[in-house]
Amino acid sequence: MVLNKKFKRLLASSLAVGLISSQVAIPALANSNDHGKPQPTRGFNLSLMHTNDTHAHLDNVAQRITAIKEVRAEKPNALLLDAGDVFSGTLYFNEFRGQADLEFMNLAGYDLMTFGNHEFDLGSSEDGHKALADFVKGADFPFVSTNVNFSKDDNMKSLFKNQIKHSPKDSTIYPTVVKWVGKERVGFIGLTTAETADISSPEAVTFKNYKTEARKAVKALERRGVNKIVAITHLGYDDNVEYDNDLELAKYVDGLDVIVGGHSHTKLVEPVVVSTDEYGKTKDKTVIVQASQYGDFLGTLDVEFDRKGKVVNHAGKLIEVKTKTADPEAAKLLEKYSSKIAELKNTPTGGVTEKELTNPRSEGDAPSVRSTETELGNLITDGMLDKAREFNPNVAMAFQNGGGIRAPIDAGPITYGDVLTVLPFGNTLATMKLTGAEIKAALEHSVKSAPKEHGGFLHVSGMKFTYDSTKAAGSRVVKMEVKNADGTYTAIDLSKEYVIATNAFTAKGGDAFSMFEKAYNEGRVTDLGASDWENLRDYVAKLKTVAPTVEGRIVDVSKN
Repeated sequence: MVLNKKFKRLLASSLAVGLISSQVAIPALANSNDHGKPQPTRGFNLSLMHTNDTHAHLDNVAQRITAIKEVRAEKPNALLLDAGDVFSGTLYFNEFRGQADLEFMNLAGYDLMTFGNHEFDLGSSEDGHKALADFVKGADFPFVSTNVNFSKDDNMKSLFKNQIKHSPKDSTIYPTVVKWVGKERVGFIGLTTAETADISSPEAVTFKNYKTEARKAVKALERRGVNKIVAITHLGYDDNVEYDNDLELAKYVDGLDVIVGGHSHTKLVEPVVVSTDEYGKTKDKTVIVQASQYGDFLGTLDVEFDRKGKVVNHAGKLIEVKTKTADPEAAKLLEKYSSKIAELKNTPTGGVTEKELTNPRSEGDAPSVRSTETELGNLITDGMLDKAREFNPNVAMAFQNGGGIRAPIDAGPITYGDVLTVLPFGNTLATMKLTGAEIKAALEHSVKSAPKEHGGFLHVSGMKFTYDSTKAAGSRVVKMEVKNADGTYTAIDLSKEYVIATNAFTAKGGDAFSMFEKAYNEGRVTDLGASDWENLRDYVAKLKTVAPTVEGRIVDVSKN
């Protein structure tokens, strides 16, 4: 059964008149008051399905839809939510700009979505946020966005309605939404990380303080008698507190019963309950869920509320999508997209690698593209440096943010599909004049979170440096050296000016590189116009045999 607009309206109507009861006790729910033993109440039960950070990974979408249909067969009043970052990450996005993902989201019958940072990746392109506006206009569901200001963006401003809607319209953005589930009203707010301004290209779109806006929204809902409130967030479960995260939100904002999260790609196998506030005092419970990444899991959550709207029981799990049989209708629909992608994927670049070039992600001391030197990071920066020197022979170094490297490269012939998937954002190559002191400041920012991950961790070419992760952030860089034409190295002079290459996103201050933003504003940046994936394509074709190594370009001396 396809849950299209017509069916959704029929289902909503049935819920509104109580034909589908939501007053039946949920079996075997964990009661956080009594060590997992359920306690009967005469309250209200809410069932949710949720996804986040799917990043245009559609090869498993037909299996995901099967999982959704199975949950709906058991719980027909379950709501389906997405916590953002549908955009960017695979060739499906490069080719179809979100429209392929949208067709499957409409087919699946999503009820609500909030925006992730990657929804704003195209803001600096010639068309600005047109692809995002087209995505919203084509959606058979509304969007909830509480702390995002669209008023100065020509593509987006007409889509936002500053209203609290009990019957929200599809293809429309609201600051808060109220949905009827049976005879009960459930309120929703949506929050997007303020870090988007640093790690994406929102341009005229701006972001308000998440705690302040959440408090206002909760109070507005409570004034209307809504006492069951869900936040759909793209803040990160335990992400950088300097910006925002779900754990902080749960502590600081009263009245939030559930947080359906995204951004940090966290695999919460079981829901996390926050029951203390910012002062450590007991508060009403907030249940937090997040379903990993790439559509690999469908999250489910059942929450039981008492008559006052307080959470008394909950149960949640992640359904592994790959264990499901593909939905026939979705599988057939996917063919029209995958056939086009296959042709592009299989076009050879001319380069061949004998082993996989991995792209590890991890926390702590394990290797990660966002905290350690990698073979792939070295290959990419070597390609950037090689291309930049075609324009300017004086370019000395190249930097690539680890957060912009999105996938590994398998062993064997390297295809267009490989390089497009590794570098999916279409950033252009830029050169920049920096002093040695500014380079040091950039490297300090790069390793500020080490050994934890940081999207702004810089892979380098044409230089090497050492740092000590046990020292205070901002005082970690021990030694910096630039590579000479004869292969020797010379210490970087803090007062000397160097020409470096990086992607335009970083050159404009992305990932909070304020020293780069200053250089950009002072006219010290030149955009060369060469796309990052095309640079890598040309470089591996030039090499023919691709065999990068980890060679001590970036060394944490505390680990030696």
